[in-house]
Amino acid sequence: MGLTGALDATNRQETIDRLAGQTFDVLVIGGGVTGAGAALDAASRGLRVALVETRDLASGTSSRSSKLIHGGLRYLEQFDFKLVREALKERGLLVSRLAPHLVRPVTFLYPLRRKVVEQPYVAAGLTLYDALEGMRRPMPRHRNLSVKEARKIAPGLRADVLTGAMIYYDAQVDDARFTLTLARTAAAHGAVIATRAGAVAMLRDERGERVVGARVRDEESGREVDVGADAVVVCAGVWTGPVTSLPGAAEPGFTVRMSKGVHVMVPGEAIDSRTGMIIRTEKSVLFIIPWTRRRWIVGTTDTDWDGEREEPAATGEDVDYILEHANSVLARPLTRDDVVGLYVGLRPLVAADETSATTRLSREHVVDVPVPGLATIAGGKFTTYRIMAKDVIDAALEGYDVPESVTERLPLIGADGLPALERSVQRIAEDHDLDTETVAYLVRRYGNLAMEVLEIVRRDPSLGEPLIEPGPWLRAEVRYAVTHEGALHAEDIVARRTRMLIESSDLADRAAPLIAELMAGPLGWDRARVEREVARCRALVESERTALARSYGRT
Repeated sequence: MGLTGALDATNRQETIDRLAGQTFDVLVIGGGVTGAGAALDAASRGLRVALVETRDLASGTSSRSSKLIHGGLRYLEQFDFKLVREALKERGLLVSRLAPHLVRPVTFLYPLRRKVVEQPYVAAGLTLYDALEGMRRPMPRHRNLSVKEARKIAPGLRADVLTGAMIYYDAQVDDARFTLTLARTAAAHGAVIATRAGAVAMLRDERGERVVGARVRDEESGREVDVGADAVVVCAGVWTGPVTSLPGAAEPGFTVRMSKGVHVMVPGEAIDSRTGMIIRTEKSVLFIIPWTRRRWIVGTTDTDWDGEREEPAATGEDVDYILEHANSVLARPLTRDDVVGLYVGLRPLVAADETSATTRLSREHVVDVPVPGLATIAGGKFTTYRIMAKDVIDAALEGYDVPESVTERLPLIGADGLPALERSVQRIAEDHDLDTETVAYLVRRYGNLAMEVLEIVRRDPSLGEPLIEPGPWLRAEVRYAVTHEGALHAEDIVARRTRMLIESSDLADRAAPLIAELMAGPLGWDRARVEREVARCRALVESERTALARSYGRT
C-alpha cells in the first residue's frame, strides 16, 4: 500500500486474495466513517486489520450528512453537556491536528428576531458553547452583532424581522472525502481495504460459540472467500439489522431506527451572504451552509423512515419545510425553482435494551458484544467518529493484550506540512505550468497528497486539463481516484470522489463519457465496458433528477 495508503483499484484481485490468505486480528464490516475509523484505530495499534464494504466507501449516510464538524449547539437545550464537550474536543483536534486539510472553520450567523426574549437566551447558550471547548481553542469566541453589522456580513437577511444577530464558529468537511482519507490512513498502517465486497455469513468456531470471521462475496466477480479474524466488528449504520441477521451472526442488544435527513442545494447567487446561518425551528435547527462558491446547502429534516435503505426519497413536504424556514430570514425568498439538487441521508438512531448485560450505552452511540468475537456499534455523530471507533475496538478486543488507542495524536494522511504547502502554491503552480487557483484547489482538497495528483499531471500534461467546464476538477483526479482512492465505477467518481452529482446533475451527465474513458486505461476496460459504465452513471443521474422532480410534485 505504501506510506500514502494508496487504494489501487487496478490491484483488486490481489486485495481479495489477501483477504482469503491470512487471518486478521480485526475484520471491520462497513465502510462509513465509523467503520473506516475503527479500521484506523485497530491498525494504528499494530493489529492486522481488514475492512469490507458492500458498496463504495461512504456510499451511505457518511456521504449524505450536513457536512459539519460541530459540537451540537442544540444539545445544550437538552442539558447534554458531556456530549457537547466531547464533540467540541473532537472538533478542535480535527481542525488543529488530525485533519486541518479536510476540516476547516466556518462562521454561522444566528439571526435574532425577538431581541428582549431571544438575545439573552442565545447569548447564554453560545457563552456556554465557547466555555465547554476549554482554554486551548483553535477558533474565536462568538460575537454579538447589531442589525447593521449583521446585514453587512449577510445582506440577504430580511431587515423587517432582524433585531440583531450572533456569530460563532463551527467547522465544515467533505464527509465522503474525509471517510475515504480515514480508510487510506488505515491502509497506510497496514489495513486491507476491500470495497464492493460484502459479508454474506459469519463464521463460527467448531463449538459454534464464537465468531471467528466472515464469508465475503466479491460483488464484482461473485467469488466468495472466508476471512478469518479474532474479532468481527459491525459498523453498518442503518444496515446493522441486515448484517446482524446474517447466518452465524447474533443480534445486538439494541435496535436501529432510521431517521431521514433531507438537504437541498441552491445556487451561490441565491443567497447574499458571506457566512453560514443557523435558524431555530419548531423541531430543531436549520442550517444554511456555504458549500462552494457556486452552491449552498440548506437543511435538514428529521422524520422517521421505514422504506428502502439504499435510496431514501424526499417529498415535496420535506423541501417546503426547508424553504419555509430559510425564507423566514431571507429577503429574497427561495423557491422550488432555486433547488438545483438534493440529497437524503438516514441517521441510525439507537434504542438500547437496558437488560442486556453486554450493551454499553455511551450517550448517542451504543456498543454491544452479543457473542464472543462479534461487536456491533450504531448511533453517534459524524464528529465523534473517533470516540466511537475506539469504543468498539476496545469492546471487541476486551481480554486481549492490545495497546491503547493512539488516534488522538495521529494525523490523517495529507495533513503533514500543510502550512508550508499552502505558502508554496505559487511556486508549485509555476513548476507544473498550472495556474495558482488550480493548485490552491488541489491543496485544499488533498493536503500534501496534492503532490501525487500533480505527479500524474507531470507525467501526462493533458491530464492537467479541466474535466468539465464549469468546475474545478482536473482529468488527473479521475486517474488518481482509480490508482489511489479505490474507485471502481464511474458513479464512484461523480457521486463521492468529486461530489459532482449533488452539485450539478447536468455536469455529471455530461462528464460521464470522459470519466469512463479516463478510467478505461488503468482498469483495462474495453469499449463495451465503457459504454456500460456511462449508461450506469447516467442512470444514477436520471434517478437523482427523478427524485428532485418528485419532490417538486412534478411527476
